[in-house]
Amino acid sequence: MRRWASAGASVLGRALMTTVRIEQLRPPESLDGPEAADLLASVEVARQVRIHTWGNDDLAYTADEMLQAFSDPYEWYVVLLARVGGEIVGRAGIALPLTDNTDLAHVTLDVLPSARNNGVGRELLAAAEQFARGENRSDVMIETNHPAATLGRDGGENLRAANGMGYLPLSSREVSFARNAGYALAQVEQFSACRVPLDPVLAAGLEAGVGGLNGDDYALHQWVDQCPQRWAQGIVALESALTADTAGVAAHAAGTAVDLNEEQWTVERLRETEALAQARGRHMLVTAVEERATGTLVGFSSISVLGHRDDVVFQDETMVLREHRGKDLGLLIKLKNLELLVGRFPLARSVYTWNVVERSYMIEVNRKLGFAPAGVTGQWQKTIGGSVQE
Repeated sequence: MRRWASAGASVLGRALMTTVRIEQLRPPESLDGPEAADLLASVEVARQVRIHTWGNDDLAYTADEMLQAFSDPYEWYVVLLARVGGEIVGRAGIALPLTDNTDLAHVTLDVLPSARNNGVGRELLAAAEQFARGENRSDVMIETNHPAATLGRDGGENLRAANGMGYLPLSSREVSFARNAGYALAQVEQFSACRVPLDPVLAAGLEAGVGGLNGDDYALHQWVDQCPQRWAQGIVALESALTADTAGVAAHAAGTAVDLNEEQWTVERLRETEALAQARGRHMLVTAVEERATGTLVGFSSISVLGHRDDVVFQDETMVLREHRGKDLGLLIKLKNLELLVGRFPLARSVYTWNVVERSYMIEVNRKLGFAPAGVTGQWQKTIGGSVQE
């Protein structure tokens, strides 16, 4: 187990200088017994941070979800803990992709509000960067979250993202933290929420408006958890197209070439992903659209339901091939997928989604469905160079 220590931070408002000890969490075998205490404490830190940021714990993972993250075959997940006087006051979750983007490390920082402005976050991030460098990761990405109520309230200057049209207020504490740590704002995503079930009048109006537009040209197909074998190759093709389309949008915004080698989707990987989700108790709901003339899938939309709380769900991917856009197929499949959600998971009450701000079409589709902006998330990147010898 790795440990880091810093004796230069005054923590929790104490007048005396106090040591911040950073150590790597040892994942427990289960959540039963004293060996799970640190994991449970770190989960509670993350929950308190989300309550402080968003006003609820909807975006907080449960301890079961966090424990299962350590067994993901596509990411190595590591947690660093920040202790002061034996109390866990912060955590850094480090996700290291194992198959794609293996030069990256994604770091999520959580520090209790009572322990902020005392160097805990800075020490955690420095330790996370050191860990990533030791694993030969050259780039680190972090996120900052900004509720809608905090945006544009002072009329001050903004920091524009390198990619796309997003921006964040320079007056933000989170923005200052990231910039002082040497990170550049790469992209901004809009975070939106929708109550379900949809208002019946709204849903009926939307369906009446899009249901008959395409006559017999298209057919819808739906499933939960496992894609029928008939459509597996079609979903793989759409996943690959989505990866290329996302890379194209980012490259166009940044004025760079498109890198099409970020994710390699195969039927085998699709089945492994489905099996992993089911092992975690998660559910995936999919509505796909087939072009009748060719018998091929030309679009799909997916929703994830967490395994240990089914009141909060996440709108995941939505993709319609370029040559079939402009026919409201995206709106139709998202509407039908929300109907499937309510029918299969009646306890669902909120659906959350993220969209890069330059995807105005998808944001407009979400607006029609009743999604309301809740805030934005900043994606920050820093190049940290080569490895560190232990």
